[in-house]
Amino acid sequence: MQKPGFFSWSILLGLVIASLALHFIPKPAPTLRQVSGPVSYSDAVDLAAPAVVNIYTSKKTQTQVHPLLSDPFFRRFFDRSPMPRSRMQSSLGSGVIISEQGLILTNNHVISGADEILIALNDGRTSNARVIGRDVESDLALLKIELPDVPVIQFAQEDDLKVGDVTLAIGNPFGVGQTVTMGIVSATGRNQLGITTYEDFIQTDAAVNPGNSGGALVNALGDLVGINTAIYSKSGGNQGISFAIPIKHALRVAADLVKYGQVIRGWLGLETQELSDELKATFGLPSDLIGQVVVGVAENGPAYAAGIRKGDIITHYNGQEADKGTQTMRQIADLMPGDSVTMGLIRGGQFYEVKSTVGQRLPRTGH
Repeated sequence: MQKPGFFSWSILLGLVIASLALHFIPKPAPTLRQVSGPVSYSDAVDLAAPAVVNIYTSKKTQTQVHPLLSDPFFRRFFDRSPMPRSRMQSSLGSGVIISEQGLILTNNHVISGADEILIALNDGRTSNARVIGRDVESDLALLKIELPDVPVIQFAQEDDLKVGDVTLAIGNPFGVGQTVTMGIVSATGRNQLGITTYEDFIQTDAAVNPGNSGGALVNALGDLVGINTAIYSKSGGNQGISFAIPIKHALRVAADLVKYGQVIRGWLGLETQELSDELKATFGLPSDLIGQVVVGVAENGPAYAAGIRKGDIITHYNGQEADKGTQTMRQIADLMPGDSVTMGLIRGGQFYEVKSTVGQRLPRTGH
């Protein structure tokens, strides 16, 4: 017969041994969290790169003779009158083929003032291009080449680009040939940069340098999300801040250039200023009110005809808050002439709703 307490001592001894075993047995290494992103973006590059082209432009410039050589006295010492000499000045950029008909999107500044535009495809073919149209205010231009079986880029279908998304910039920096760089979306909706009239830029840290202008910004699937347009740099080289025009805006410009030869934009004839805290205090308005103060009204414009005057505070356009002036400017520009817009405004402490018919903004001219 076993003595009382035998089982209690056995259980206690077993627990001690188990504790020592767990202490000295090596613990398994912690597992890393699985990352869903691809190891390589070569598939995305293979899909997008063939539709990204190099653009070479040239224009004639006159070399002026010294003013003294235009004087009849000095000309006597020369066999013939000196004539201004012409030379070719060249520049480079990038572009994206967006249709099987050979339509190419690029920046207007890439082709500005060009007498000749040469397109070099990734497959080695070259072709002269003609200008279908250009839009100074968005810094976009549409070109056309006559080549069969051109590769066409795919467009991103979802308008949900997020900060942190991977992006690839494809273009021709410094003329070294087609180059791919990678980064992430640093911000969306960038404006008030003074780059173009209508600004809603994607900001990335993908390396973009001179020659990349007009090239493709694609997502990790190889779908086009923007047209690389500008860099923020004090030296002229990449410093990790570059800006691209979202493809939805670029395609709208391209469609208008094909259909009308210019971009059709809505216009109300208003100049506004964002409602600051100081202005809210001056007008005795709630601190959380969002709106814009009218600081100018074109007397021949639709807003003036609708009764809007300087000093009015606009709170809404078609039910959307009148937040930043640049954002509202784009909202109005996206309307078609003849469309109706309802504006909420405050005048003398009273709220009103005013309806106006959108007019057409005259396009800026020049290169």
